[in-house]
Amino acid sequence: MSFLKEFRDFAMRGSVIDLAIGVIIGAAFGKIVNALVNNVIMPPIGLLLGRVDFSSLFLNLSGQPAASLKEATDKGLPVLAYGVFVNTVIEFLIIAFVLFVVIKQINRFQAPPPAPKAPEPTAEEKLLGEIRDILKSQGTTKA
Repeated sequence: MSFLKEFRDFAMRGSVIDLAIGVIIGAAFGKIVNALVNNVIMPPIGLLLGRVDFSSLFLNLSGQPAASLKEATDKGLPVLAYGVFVNTVIEFLIIAFVLFVVIKQINRFQAPPPAPKAPEPTAEEKLLGEIRDILKSQGTTKA
């Protein structure tokens, strides 16, 4: 079998295609969550903190003056961009929660796996069962 044929067979397997579709949908969903966090959730939180753009919050570690995060990063100053980090954490939590709910619903609709069938007794177990039955029958005839 040629290398290209093996690769084609691998790529066309259902699980690989399902994974590719999942990655594409996940990327699109990530953009939706990003827009939700940056444009709907964070502005009210930023307003409560006295700033409209929460992602611009940073801590300048250099001691040199910088009016904004962009200015500090353009100058190459060391900064802790904790506003961006908080946005990212909130995005992650939203995605994780939505995935949890979706997977929980999928699992609810899936049929439970069938109970495992008891294994057939081995030849040794069958022989021991026969011996037990013989001993029982001998014990009941003597009584």
